Amino acid sequence: MAIRDRQSDEHGGYPGSEDDVDLVDTRSDDLASSLPESLTIEVSLPNTVHAAPEDELAVAIVEVPVNPGFVEVTEPTTTSIPVVAPQAAPEPEPEAPFIPDLPSNDDRALSRRDRMRAEVSNTPEAAGMLTADRLIDKRRNKRVKPEGGLNAFLYAITLHAVNRGDSRKVRARKAVEARIDKKFEGGARFIPVLTRKGGVGKTTITALLGMAMSDAREDRVIAIDANPDRGTLSERVNKQTRSTVRDVVTMAPSITSFNDFTTMVSRDETRLDILASDTDPLLSEAFDENDYNVVADLAARFYSIVLTDCGTGIVHSVMRATLQRADSVVIVSGGSVDEARLASETLTWLEANGYGALVRNAVVALNTGTQGTNLVKLEEIEAHFKSRVREIVRIPYDPQLAAGSVINYKELRPLTKASARELAALVTDGLPARQGA
Repeated sequence: MAIRDRQSDEHGGYPGSEDDVDLVDTRSDDLASSLPESLTIEVSLPNTVHAAPEDELAVAIVEVPVNPGFVEVTEPTTTSIPVVAPQAAPEPEPEAPFIPDLPSNDDRALSRRDRMRAEVSNTPEAAGMLTADRLIDKRRNKRVKPEGGLNAFLYAITLHAVNRGDSRKVRARKAVEARIDKKFEGGARFIPVLTRKGGVGKTTITALLGMAMSDAREDRVIAIDANPDRGTLSERVNKQTRSTVRDVVTMAPSITSFNDFTTMVSRDETRLDILASDTDPLLSEAFDENDYNVVADLAARFYSIVLTDCGTGIVHSVMRATLQRADSVVIVSGGSVDEARLASETLTWLEANGYGALVRNAVVALNTGTQGTNLVKLEEIEAHFKSRVREIVRIPYDPQLAAGSVINYKELRPLTKASARELAALVTDGLPARQGA
């Protein structure tokens, strides 16, 4: 063991010199002689502490030895848990309704009468306050211009100062027109016009009924000539086309709009559309119930009321399809004995073939312009039909109707037009407002 003497450095000695070696050896011997033979040195060092992070401690596996052959068995035990029945919560006491205080006079809360005096409300008004009785000045709500007669004359010469309104006759006519203008829902209404005898004016009644309906209604009315014996319905108006029911059946797939359909009908001044039958009797006879259904389906798409001139007789092939669609029927009777009897037999045939409901709802048009009318008690004929049908209407003689040519509705006699409107109103009254009702 070599111990360096610090003083040797201070005296200028250099390491590695001879003097320095001798000094070291001498001191080493002295130190060795002064030390005990055995020397123990204990050094206490701090233990190394390893602090594991918290995330490692969270996933650390506990160092517990596992014995795969050992199964811990515990005795089952029971634990009693007291169950307390829930008690019904006490019902809350109803709160007293809040009744606001009546406004005082200082708040200027205006009543309805005050507001009708144009006073301004202190609070914003609701829209419900704008009522008709508040806004409309009844003093300025004058009646409409009277129509015809003395009342119209007084209205004109007094410069509209005197308005007595329509006369009783005009009001009655407008009431009938209002009945004709009945609103329908759910499709077209079909009305066949039929009888068992020819020459009683059935085609004329069909045209007259259609004109009265078209003149009073805003929607569309059509009359279809389904007469198998060359019908003449189209001759009651100015013909505007040569198309017939046969053309409609042939071109049915290409008819997609009302404009397409109107090219095949003739229209008169009242806006009544008429679809003609075939002029060739052989083609007319070939017009069967299937063809009628095609025409009727197209007419139902574009019209609200469909009249059908069924022609003479009631046993031809189109009759069944016509009656199956019928909402009401019009039976035409003449003023002679045999004409009235055949019309009554038509009702009997309908009842026997399951159309009793149509008979009870039927309207009989009694055409008094036929021969023999002056020799027959029309009251007795009316009494007979009133026991079987819903209503009966007399159609008076008119030169236009008797001519069998084009009918100008505006030039008909007033009594004839009044009878036509009454017939139209009675027929319309029997039509259901809702389809299937």
